[in-house]
Amino acid sequence: MLFILQCINFLLPIGLANMAPSLSKLCFKSINRPIDNNKLWLGKPILGSHKTWRGPIFSPLVSLMVFALQQYLYQFAWFAKISLINYPEYSVYLGLIFGIGVVLGELINSFAKRRASYPPGKSFIPFDQIDYTLGSLFLTSFFLWPGWDVAICVVIIGLVLHILINLLGYLLKIKRNKL
Repeated sequence: MLFILQCINFLLPIGLANMAPSLSKLCFKSINRPIDNNKLWLGKPILGSHKTWRGPIFSPLVSLMVFALQQYLYQFAWFAKISLINYPEYSVYLGLIFGIGVVLGELINSFAKRRASYPPGKSFIPFDQIDYTLGSLFLTSFFLWPGWDVAICVVIIGLVLHILINLLGYLLKIKRNKL
């Protein structure tokens, strides 16, 4: 059980960074523009209309703030016990890397979906549910590798939480799609 809590704690800046663009949708309409400016490449959208500037702006900021909070909480024994990272050893900017990795995973997945002619907003199972964790794990691996056991656990927990949160959003009529 402790290992699962540690993996969830490790996932926090990643998962919240993934949610940040959706949660900022109503407040920051001026940056609600597609990153690719609706440009085409080989007759298909590069990223699609759902990949807006909210992601590259808010995902890294949110992960940075969550990581900074985790660094602060690490001084308390209960938090250190559920931490896989020895936070004093790392700069707060590792949190920024977590968020940039989330964006990287999302953009690569979106680019692949456009190449495969998936319309924006249509679920690309399981990639839509794990792209953010894979992108973040990949990018942070240059600075910190938690181990394969943690990586696999984080991807699985991220997959399950992504599905549950999207289902909740659908039931609350916040999201149009279940997945």
